[in-house]
Amino acid sequence: MKLARAIHFDESDTRIFHNPARTGEWCIPGGFEFSNWGEGDLTGKARQAFSNGWLGLETWGRVTFVAVTAIEEAELARLADMLAAHFVTIYGAPDAAAARPVAVEELAQMTDLCEDHAPNTLLAVARELTEGGVRETYRAIEAQEAGLEQFALHVTED
Repeated sequence: MKLARAIHFDESDTRIFHNPARTGEWCIPGGFEFSNWGEGDLTGKARQAFSNGWLGLETWGRVTFVAVTAIEEAELARLADMLAAHFVTIYGAPDAAAARPVAVEELAQMTDLCEDHAPNTLLAVARELTEGGVRETYRAIEAQEAGLEQFALHVTED
C-alpha cells in the first residue's frame, strides 16, 4: 500500500503557506477544508493553500509537493484515528466513532491516487472553484534515475 509524504526542495513553502507542513509527514489533498469557501476567501496565503496545498496529517499545514512511498497498515490506521480526531476538534464531528469512516475514506482516496505510481513519484494538486464546488486535479512527476552525466567528474593525472 502507498501514501505520500511532504517533500521540500527549498524554503518557499515556509513563505507561501500560513502553516507549512513538516518534511516527511504523511499528506492527503485535504480539499474538505475549502468546501464552504467562496472567491472572497481566496486571498494571500489562504489562496495559495487552496490553489495547490496538500494537507499534512501531523501539523495540519500545507505543502506544494508530496512523494509517493510505502505505508504499513498499522500506520494507516493511526492516521485514520488522527484525522478523525481532527474532524471532531476542528470541524465539529459529533465524536471520533462518527468521524472515523470519513477519515478512512479520505485516506483511501489518497492510497488509490498513489497506488499506480512508483515510489518517489512527486504529486502536485491544483484546485479551482466551480459552480459545482471545489474541483481538484493531480499531476504526477515520475522519479528519474540519476545517471553519471548528472554529476561533475574531476579527474587529475595524480
